[in-house]
Amino acid sequence: MPKATLSRFVDRISVAEMAGAKSLADFTPNLIKTEVLAGLTVALALVPEAVAFAFVAGVEPLVGLYAAFLVGLVTALIGGRPGMISGATGALAVVMVALVSDHGVEYLFATVVLMGILQLIAGAFRLGKFIRLVPHPVMLGFVNGLAIVIFLAQLGQFQVPGSAAEGGGHGLASGEWMQGAQLITMLGLTALTMAIIWGMPKLTKAIPAPLAGIAIVAAIVIAFKLDVPRVGDLANIEGGLPVFHIPSIPLNLETLKIIFPYAFILAAIGLIESLLTLNLVGEITGNRAGASQECVAQGTANVITGFFGGMGGCAMIGQSMINVKSGGRTRLSALMAALFLLLFILVASGLIEQIPLAALVGVMFMVVIGTFAWRSLMIMRKIPLTDAFVIILVTSVTVKYDLATAVIVGVVVSALAYAWNNASRLHIHSRDSVSVPGAKTYVLDGPLFFGSTDGFAQLFDMESDPEIVIIDFMRSRVVDQSALQAIEDLASKYKAQGKELRLRHLSRDCHSLLTKAGQLMVDSDDDPDYQLAVDYSIRTGIFDNGH
Repeated sequence: MPKATLSRFVDRISVAEMAGAKSLADFTPNLIKTEVLAGLTVALALVPEAVAFAFVAGVEPLVGLYAAFLVGLVTALIGGRPGMISGATGALAVVMVALVSDHGVEYLFATVVLMGILQLIAGAFRLGKFIRLVPHPVMLGFVNGLAIVIFLAQLGQFQVPGSAAEGGGHGLASGEWMQGAQLITMLGLTALTMAIIWGMPKLTKAIPAPLAGIAIVAAIVIAFKLDVPRVGDLANIEGGLPVFHIPSIPLNLETLKIIFPYAFILAAIGLIESLLTLNLVGEITGNRAGASQECVAQGTANVITGFFGGMGGCAMIGQSMINVKSGGRTRLSALMAALFLLLFILVASGLIEQIPLAALVGVMFMVVIGTFAWRSLMIMRKIPLTDAFVIILVTSVTVKYDLATAVIVGVVVSALAYAWNNASRLHIHSRDSVSVPGAKTYVLDGPLFFGSTDGFAQLFDMESDPEIVIIDFMRSRVVDQSALQAIEDLASKYKAQGKELRLRHLSRDCHSLLTKAGQLMVDSDDDPDYQLAVDYSIRTGIFDNGH
């Protein structure tokens, strides 16, 4: 990435901006307390998620924890949305597992570095702005699908520790389910956590409700020595500081052929999930942020992570929702989440390993309830059938396959539906020309593009038209090459009958499009009052002034 581009992002961040506040005066003791506690809550929820996704990818738990720490730290400092949480995610882990299985973890580290470089390139060229092309029905399907995925991932915690086998998907292993008293205890503690999270805000907001739920349930489990799975049953999270490490792989073209396809897919999935989460959190908090800056942050984070033994990552909608619901609104909460996670790894692993998984499952279940767009179920009968279909389709594909595939499918279906609807909007009516005596004017209404050019010539009465025919584009637009070809074909047919075709009221962008067409010559004069192109005529397939 060009140094000037990166420096612009860094220079924009003052001490106050790095924390997401307007000024240092905004950091009141109460705000700092809220942000720190929100970060602690997120960090507690990050531990089992990072460990579980490491298992999915086929790497050691610390590889996932280091990724959660490093990606979370970098994006907290320079990300496009203050308070958004990033770390190791399941969407990336399911892609990584084949690479790790076939080539080993060193190739994964190199792939994560290349993934970050590709994301930096996307940020340098400001490709993040294309996230605006994602329609709202796709966004609704995205959050609904992700909520279901988060829910399914938690069900694996209701299986007997150590009995899981691979192949469940979404973190749901095909192990042995809990039975009897153990299952009832697990369900009861999960329900208790959810009840505390629901009721705590009604009593006090001094402590984030998810943190209170985790603390109370953990205290009950430890005090009564209840036999339920705990974080320590997943893995030993104790470790040291991540160490700089250049991936031990051959630096040749053969290696690039192996890692590039994975890096490209991972970069695309990571950016799509991050940018959609960016928009979602922005809508909740009312603070829209820079998509391209988020691309730079994700890329920087993954390059660093790859060199420090992490599995890479992207934005995490579940943890971001926990942060927002806990009152986290600035960079400080995301920063503290990363630092608390490092603290757990270095010195507090024994304490964190005592936290019951039921408490963390209860937190994530509340995230599911808060994430799912319940209103989408209410508006299904009120919105166009195509939009309702897209919501269901994106939700289903997200659950069945992955987020990137779901979003691409949703955008393609929405685009096709849009094209089909616009294809039927092209109408035409004729009248005698006022400005050119004896001429006939056809007024187009609707866009002229590939979907509406079929039968375009049949809208004109060539046999009975006078020698001069004018097409008025005041209410229409020439969109693409198919439209240009349709106009040329129409001009040729009129020319064959010894008649002249003129174009009127082309907008500036249509005028530019006609000018750029290799076989066409268009006069560049524009109407100075209305910013419209002057009349043009087509003679022998060439556009000119027509006077």
